Amino acid sequence: MYIFAFLSLLAVTTAFPQRRGGNRNGGGGQRTTAQQQAAQIPQGVSQAADGSTILDDTVNVNGLPIRFRVSAPADQFMAASGVQGAAATSPNGTMGINVLLHGDGGQSFFDFPNQNVQANTMGVALLAPDPNLFWGGGQGLQRTDGVAHAQAVNDFIQTELPQRVAFNNSQVFFTGVSGGSLLMSGFFIPAQMQNYPNSGVLLNCGGLPPQVDFVNAAQVMPQTTIHFQSTQSELQNLQQSIPQAVTAYEQLAAQQGLNTDQINTLQTVDNTPAGGHCEFDGQDFSSGIQVMANSYSNIVQPGGNGQVTGLGAPSNGQVRTGVVGNENLQFVGGQKRWVVPSDVRRWVVTEDP
Repeated sequence: MYIFAFLSLLAVTTAFPQRRGGNRNGGGGQRTTAQQQAAQIPQGVSQAADGSTILDDTVNVNGLPIRFRVSAPADQFMAASGVQGAAATSPNGTMGINVLLHGDGGQSFFDFPNQNVQANTMGVALLAPDPNLFWGGGQGLQRTDGVAHAQAVNDFIQTELPQRVAFNNSQVFFTGVSGGSLLMSGFFIPAQMQNYPNSGVLLNCGGLPPQVDFVNAAQVMPQTTIHFQSTQSELQNLQQSIPQAVTAYEQLAAQQGLNTDQINTLQTVDNTPAGGHCEFDGQDFSSGIQVMANSYSNIVQPGGNGQVTGLGAPSNGQVRTGVVGNENLQFVGGQKRWVVPSDVRRWVVTEDP
């Protein structure tokens, strides 16, 4: 059973810029969905914590509304973006991108933990096109719209994002959070990663073995870095699915002829911090995700040393432990239900683990 958090409109509306169009949904006495409430939060242009420019907008991809945030220096935006100071004349830029898929309920989309430029990589976050704001739809480990959502993420990056910002399409990296990690590992990596050579994926607090046929594994596995990050007291059903995902991806790499050293260089895993679901700092969901985002380049980008600052005890901060021989993660306790603070709205989705 999951409880997933979504920031209250009252708390977040004042933190975001004026909306550039759009409308309010719901009403008529019917219960307002998470997606409808998210639509009430203003879109537009604002400033990131590091002074970069954030563009928040929505585009239709394959019939699905994809709301996105891009954070980059203003001069990296294309003129068509409407960003003041946009100076890029070609979509072929020099900066990489780190695309974040949030957890169920959308909190990490609005927190935007990857908004600061890091290692010449700009931040991108996408909001799930689902009434409950679940990447892959469905609930729990059953992501019934995973194929369509993974395709929409790919098509947004390939066709829509280049119209708005210049980036290096050979430097595309990904971050999953909880439900976003389920979509990444279960659907996106097997079906779409062939389009992103030499990529890296940070899978935070979630993981599934491939749920669809793997396309071109011989190309993908030898050149894709994957890190699985969890905690000692992860949600109980994820305590089962994350090790299953670790094992499945390790086996896929071995089937492509990679030896133990090669696999351990590309695929790593850690769950040393004491804490609950996504509480990597031992304290809180949002602050835990922020800790991982702050050290993203150290984990999955070339030259990273695997050191993460701010992880909760007893972790020493080094997270890059090779998966071979470490598939059987050790957990302690863990809840069936994630109870979030009382100052945020809650959606409850029941599921047998």
